[in-house]
Amino acid sequence: MTATTSAVAPRRTRRRLPVGFEILLAILAVALVQTFVVKPFGVPSQSMEQTLLIGDRIIVNRTNSDVERGDVVVFSHGATWQEAQLPESDNPLVKVARKVGDLTGIGPSNTAYTVKRVIGLPGDRVLCCDAEGSVLVDDEPLAEPYIHQDHAFQAPDLTCDTTPRSSRCFPEIRVPNDRLLVLGDHRSQSADSIVACRGGTVSDGCARFVPMNRVVGPVVFRIWPLDTFGRVNVR
Repeated sequence: MTATTSAVAPRRTRRRLPVGFEILLAILAVALVQTFVVKPFGVPSQSMEQTLLIGDRIIVNRTNSDVERGDVVVFSHGATWQEAQLPESDNPLVKVARKVGDLTGIGPSNTAYTVKRVIGLPGDRVLCCDAEGSVLVDDEPLAEPYIHQDHAFQAPDLTCDTTPRSSRCFPEIRVPNDRLLVLGDHRSQSADSIVACRGGTVSDGCARFVPMNRVVGPVVFRIWPLDTFGRVNVR
């Protein structure tokens, strides 16, 4: 009997990518997800209480470009709402950190972000208040169960017709094309679109608006704290 031997195929070893390249791919994946799908943000102020609290971590849906009245949205800006980016830093380390933050969404970036609720859409006429102290959009009062600690308004002693006027009141403002008027849910503690208009009777130049192309997206989830994890009840 003749013995036969079978050839044993050599084991193929998997070639690992260099560690630096793997890190680069991970950063690229994070950047793509945050640019086109979802992006996390932290809530730094009390202006959206009780819907969002200081320290909450929220997720914004970047795939949804539709904006409706009542949506809670995150938008980008610079040192002011009129500017697109923050002033450039003279510190080279800060410059690098900001570029990394722009790419990964982690740490500082060249853009500031604010979260508010959409009240006025392009072309809307927004004013406050009617006899019950409600905000009016195109002469229709809004039902706003989410408001927390509004400015004082008490008929007949403190309204839009008394002297002094209630600081809840602001004159009629027409929202320009491609702009949004936004307010905070914690009305008495919110530096929003009409903060400079409150108590006044003339609207010329007092309001500031959000360009629609600066809206990152609507807030859809709260991921921190864990005991409040889930969809954000925005309306």
